[in-house]
Amino acid sequence: MVMSVRMAPPPLPLIFLLMIHNVFSENGWGVSYSPSHICALKNSSVIMSCTFTYPTGYQIMKVFWTKNPVKGKEPPDLSKDPEYRQRLQYLGDKQQNCTIRLSHVTQKDQHMYCFRFITDKPDVKWIGKPGVTLTVTDLQVEAPERVTEGHNVSLTCKSSCTLTDRATFIWYRNSQPLTERRDRNNQLLLQSVRREDAGRYSCALHGHSYISPAAHLNVTYAPKNVSVSISPSGVIVEGDSVTLSCSSDSNPPAKINWFKGRTFVGSGRIYNISKISSDHRGEYKCKSTNEHGEKYSDVVTLNIMYPPRNVSVSITGSGVIVEGDSVTLICSSDSNPPALNFSWFKENQSSAVGSGQSFSALQSGRFYCEAHNQHGSQRSDAVTVTVKGGHNGVLYTAVVIAVGCGVLFLICIIMFMRKRKGSAVSDVRQMQLQQPSSSDRNHFEDGLYANRTDQTSGKTPESTDTMKLKYTTIQHIRNNESNYENLRIHHPDSAVRSVVMMDKLVIYSTVK
Repeated sequence: MVMSVRMAPPPLPLIFLLMIHNVFSENGWGVSYSPSHICALKNSSVIMSCTFTYPTGYQIMKVFWTKNPVKGKEPPDLSKDPEYRQRLQYLGDKQQNCTIRLSHVTQKDQHMYCFRFITDKPDVKWIGKPGVTLTVTDLQVEAPERVTEGHNVSLTCKSSCTLTDRATFIWYRNSQPLTERRDRNNQLLLQSVRREDAGRYSCALHGHSYISPAAHLNVTYAPKNVSVSISPSGVIVEGDSVTLSCSSDSNPPAKINWFKGRTFVGSGRIYNISKISSDHRGEYKCKSTNEHGEKYSDVVTLNIMYPPRNVSVSITGSGVIVEGDSVTLICSSDSNPPALNFSWFKENQSSAVGSGQSFSALQSGRFYCEAHNQHGSQRSDAVTVTVKGGHNGVLYTAVVIAVGCGVLFLICIIMFMRKRKGSAVSDVRQMQLQQPSSSDRNHFEDGLYANRTDQTSGKTPESTDTMKLKYTTIQHIRNNESNYENLRIHHPDSAVRSVVMMDKLVIYSTVK
């Protein structure tokens, strides 16, 4: 400390002693600071503790603080400086205590501050030099640029100097205090960091209003909560424009791809379909991908409404029927929702002839159907139904079949009778031509006889020669054995004109 006095020059040893820092001179002059170096937080208040002494016999007339004293120049009084007038408060007295408080310190307040007092003796002044060195610091949060979800991370609240006051640190996330994070340690440790831990972190000292600038903690993670939304959300009709949006929670932002079933159809968060058609109906999903993983959304289904189309008529059978019968026509169509109303028309008729998906046609003509749903209608091409004949035709066919069967039956009978007739005539002629043997004549003499009876009504005996043979019976009796041979000829045109009798052979014929 240096004292400046204007008096008779003192002995040289006294001057040397007076210039020794923080050591009271033998004459009792001195100033002491505690501490001599202060590290203060920005916007905080600083207490500079100070004591001074002076020899008895002097009266202190003026005390003040100054900064950065320059040798050979009278130091200014800070209490008169506009930059300090409102912030500097003298807490001491004019006896021994020279303590002051400096409020709201900033980096501009970083100087060396010294105490000076003036006595009642002319030119007897004293300044405590060197004084108190003030350093003002702010706080900075030091954090990694990014951290992956599940890892540990440490954040540090840093200052440019070691704070003089014993400090308790308070941490904030997104301007909200983390009360559970109060600690005398200037580090904040987050274990198994989650995506919810991402945000803007700042720190402060307990009891101080100053809060550090925020540092952003970037927590990266794979896509989550992937979903698809459809606009418009109501009924989609063919021809509308539809937008599919894929939302995904991920860091860094994910790349979006779109799939219909398993087929890739586009990329980007938005997938637009203009003038949608039934070809676009199906199941859609999006895939969200970043450097940490990928995830699919749930499937959404596009159900496209459209009017009936591809309307056609099918016929059960050939389309040709007999009068009195019917043929079933079936109407089919492609529509969404399915067509529930069907109308049937006959060409050249304005009014419907039937309704329902199937129709029974009883008449000849060309028929078509019309399918309806709430979005429209469409007609089919016409099909032809032909009706041939009726019940008379059926009867005619039955008669023809019956007559044919009868003729066939008669032909069979005639052929059978001719075969039988030929066999009988052949037997008779053979008998006439054969000469009976002597043994045969003996048999005849023993009682061989023949009967011939003409039973034709209305015929005279004179017309016997013209009679037709109906039946011929030849009977042979040998040795009390009776043999009968009957021959029937059914055709009256075949007649036996004569019977030749040999020797005593008697042939009796009866014609019925």
